[in-house]
Amino acid sequence: MKGLSNLAVASLLFLGQSCAQSINNQNVENMKETAKTEHYTFELSNKVTRQKVTFNNRYGITLTGDLYSPKSRSNEALPALAISGPFGAVKEQSSGLYANQMAERGFVVLAFDPSYTGESGGEPRAVASPDINTEDFSSAVDFLGIQKIVDRNKIGIIGICGWAGFALNATAIDKRIKAVATASMYDMTRVMSKGYNDVVTLEERTKTLEQLGEQRWKDAEAGIFHAGAVLNPEKLKGDEPQFVKEYYDYYRTPRGFHERSLNSTGAWNATNALSFMNMPILTYIKEISPRPMLLIAGEKAHSRYFSEDAYKNASEPKELMIIPNAVHVDLYDNVDVIPFDKLEIFFKEHLK
Repeated sequence: MKGLSNLAVASLLFLGQSCAQSINNQNVENMKETAKTEHYTFELSNKVTRQKVTFNNRYGITLTGDLYSPKSRSNEALPALAISGPFGAVKEQSSGLYANQMAERGFVVLAFDPSYTGESGGEPRAVASPDINTEDFSSAVDFLGIQKIVDRNKIGIIGICGWAGFALNATAIDKRIKAVATASMYDMTRVMSKGYNDVVTLEERTKTLEQLGEQRWKDAEAGIFHAGAVLNPEKLKGDEPQFVKEYYDYYRTPRGFHERSLNSTGAWNATNALSFMNMPILTYIKEISPRPMLLIAGEKAHSRYFSEDAYKNASEPKELMIIPNAVHVDLYDNVDVIPFDKLEIFFKEHLK
């Protein structure tokens, strides 16, 4: 990644700098229309049931999720997990796959769409917030904790990719969460404000903030929120960095494509990065202790350093698991690579 130019870094941070493209209203309507479809990128286990649910977060936004539970269970309340991610994905993709697998292993699992995306509520669409998205995890814990089949004293969370950072932040502040695991972690506040491998200079950061300010004028004058750069193009040119090709292989092919996923079909708002620029979400990572954390990353993942740095900064108990030869997106859906047995052992040991 060190070989990337600053221009390439900026374009890959989803900052939407000075982009003239407006939000495609038809795409928004398509997202609303496809809310009625049942398209998942994985097969539901015959050992698991899945139920569509809704719940509200502390800001009054209605979130939509899928509740997975094992078909064979006793009358005893079960341990539970809340899962979301990656950043720009929907519950029918990676988070649902994780939920399906963990429900097979005896957990009640809620995979949910974050605020302003997927089937969840919130206007305008296609925007993210370090605060609200952290709150989304806690509201998922609220929901799980009032279900009769759940033991509210045995709730953990899993964050994938950009939602891994939010998961750690939520665990630090929400003491009801008993254990946390992450996969292919991104700290979105760090990457948006500093770039990959922290290469963005103060001058470049200042220029980005100036561009974002100018974009606000354009939005105010037009009365709409313009879209940033398309996250994953329909076709690759061939000279993209390897990890961009890997994203494409997941989000733009039948492997992981979903109509409601911004990573498959759209873009964040052009000013989406603003709320991330001054909000380092892992400031209080040490306060997760004495609750345990498990950080999982691919050996060859471009994002590996996020997990390694989080591990260094966290207090015990903590564990860093590096998956040999795996790249970032392998931990999205490759069931032969994702250490589900390890996740089962980790949560059954610590949710008790």
